[in-house]
Amino acid sequence: MPMTFPPPSRDKAALETGAVFTPRFDGNGLVTAVVTDARDGELLMVAHMNAEALALTLQTGIAHYWSRSRNALWKKGESSGNLQTVVELRTDCDQDAVWLKVSVAGHDATCHTGRRSCFYRTVSAAPGGATLAMTGGEPQFDPDTVYSNS
Repeated sequence: MPMTFPPPSRDKAALETGAVFTPRFDGNGLVTAVVTDARDGELLMVAHMNAEALALTLQTGIAHYWSRSRNALWKKGESSGNLQTVVELRTDCDQDAVWLKVSVAGHDATCHTGRRSCFYRTVSAAPGGATLAMTGGEPQFDPDTVYSNS
């Protein structure tokens, strides 16, 4: 039987300290998902989940997301082999975001560019705008090879 979530509580105390998970999906039916490595805490990615992705994640222990660009459910790592096994899932105080602590299989890489983390560049102020600089994160796999059949 598919997992469903009750509507968010209007009672602030129940929402913030209660024992019932009532995620607050936005107008597009999504919650923000912050994903870190369970081993060392590195920020790996930020994504979104709809109710189906969140339910599948809870039921299977494998991270599922909603791809806004593809408008489709997305089992992270299904094509690359870098599946994310959820070690812990938390929600924030008003239940409109979740934090997944995951263990990454395969190449231990999360980003579609082949890097461990999607956050491999720093942003700095510059005259007339901002610049990006690489801060590490060499590719762990060749995305052209891994995703050639996707």
